[in-house]
Amino acid sequence: MDRAQKEALVKELGQIFESSGVVVVSRYEGLTVADMQNLRGIARNAEASVRVAKNRLAKIAVKDTQCESIAEYLEGMTVLTYSEDPVAAAKVVEDFAKENQKFEILGGAMGGTALDRAGVEAVSKMPSREELIASIVGCIGAPASNIAGAIGAPASNIASILSTIEEKAEAA
Repeated sequence: MDRAQKEALVKELGQIFESSGVVVVSRYEGLTVADMQNLRGIARNAEASVRVAKNRLAKIAVKDTQCESIAEYLEGMTVLTYSEDPVAAAKVVEDFAKENQKFEILGGAMGGTALDRAGVEAVSKMPSREELIASIVGCIGAPASNIAGAIGAPASNIASILSTIEEKAEAA
């Protein structure tokens, strides 16, 4: 890799560190190529990304960014998992680590907040952006649904009463 390629990679990694909601650093020593492809597929489905980069270049890229705290984890065979959604990448690595004993989560960063191993686990248990949006929409829609039901209830009750009276009149 020549100098221009290294500079381009450092710039690309710097953009990843700046624009990601969460970046998780994990050790992947001992995983097979198939395992890594599986991780990439799972991440892609969750709208997250996986990137293996030289630690030396990643340390240069992370300097003076909001994720600078992850520099201490960039030792050995590391892989970066990141996503715009602050929860997606953490969920991906937690689920993958449960299935693969050789995959070790070291830590990460959520914006300017440094995350240790327990922090990544805590973030992974939070609801995703889509789940929060669905919950908010449900809360907003519930009062309107209740109002529509309340407005329609008297007419429904009157119709039910008239139907009962009609049945009694026919029976008599």
